[in-house]
Amino acid sequence: MAQLVLKNVFKRYEHQKKNIFEKKKVLDFAVKDVSYTCEDGEFIGILGPSGCGKSTTLRMVAGLESITNGEMYIGDVLINDLLPKDRNIGLAFEDYALYPPLSVYENLAFNMRAKNKSEEEIKQAIDYVAPLMKIDDLLNEKPTGLSGGQKQRVNIARAIVRRPGLLLLDEPLSHLDGKMRQQLRQEIKRMHHEIKCTTIIVTHDQMEAMSLADRIIIMKDGEVQQIGTPLEVYDNPENEFVAGFIGEPPMNLMKSTIVKSDKGFMFTFENSELKVEVPKRYTEVVRDGMKITLGVRPVDVIIAKTPVNSTPVPIAIFENLGDERRISVRVGDMLLSMTTAEDVYYTPGEEVQLIFQEERTHLFDPETGERIRPRGEQ
Repeated sequence: MAQLVLKNVFKRYEHQKKNIFEKKKVLDFAVKDVSYTCEDGEFIGILGPSGCGKSTTLRMVAGLESITNGEMYIGDVLINDLLPKDRNIGLAFEDYALYPPLSVYENLAFNMRAKNKSEEEIKQAIDYVAPLMKIDDLLNEKPTGLSGGQKQRVNIARAIVRRPGLLLLDEPLSHLDGKMRQQLRQEIKRMHHEIKCTTIIVTHDQMEAMSLADRIIIMKDGEVQQIGTPLEVYDNPENEFVAGFIGEPPMNLMKSTIVKSDKGFMFTFENSELKVEVPKRYTEVVRDGMKITLGVRPVDVIIAKTPVNSTPVPIAIFENLGDERRISVRVGDMLLSMTTAEDVYYTPGEEVQLIFQEERTHLFDPETGERIRPRGEQ
């Protein structure tokens, strides 16, 4: 196992920007001031949309990209200038990149032979890894005869056969269908616990990150937005981006104006009669006329079974997905989504009253996107 430490890491690309008047050099930062520590044996997920810098960060760790500024350590060793072969890293890309003429066994043995390992060592390593990744019955097969899931199993097995201190997985499941992705997620999780290897997976799929990782690093535009356990980033998002990116369906993010009434502060919404009471824990940080973004997850909005202090709103969409029901109501120009496991049915146009789970609501500054914390949570 190995500890990985990134300290103020930047990656900058220089390119020519052309217009009709001149050519000039432009410096674009793909990664900006990234710092985190991946502990021995930890499983880290780097999550974010395409172009956020997550794969670039992984490639710098692997030594496939140079670092513009900052420091990277594996254990106590500064690896900024170390060649990839000297970093004791296993790397599996989303593309399988297997050698078609070679059998699965020969593909697994290839890199070990390049390291001048004996055939006995190679066989012992493959005999250990093949059952682990459930490819022991495929060792004599050629890659062209394998399914996508089998190829990815071989790809990951090839990355771990040398027992690296650090395993890097770059979108390893993106080419697979839904059922196969779920199966291979379980295999990767089981494999991680078996070999106890420090592992980093890069993905844009939040389900992969939430189900696999001990901690998640969420990135946007080359910068780290939040680092935390899956539960921490789900329950306590640091900003509006994290709130909307984590969760399926995503969190409702609704523009609102705070209005003071005889009953206290209320959330109001443009072009809607809906008014919702502001939770008491926010009383000291809101004011009359304040613009905010209200965040509430679909599971935390409940349709009242008895009359409550809330304006009725009509059902816009009802979907029965078998294990859950998804319901949407129109609030002005916005749709507010809800999910429930209850066996209920609603027709479009039917009016309902809503209850917001007070302790599960979040307020965000509409200009900065940062979360507005209640007093005592600063």
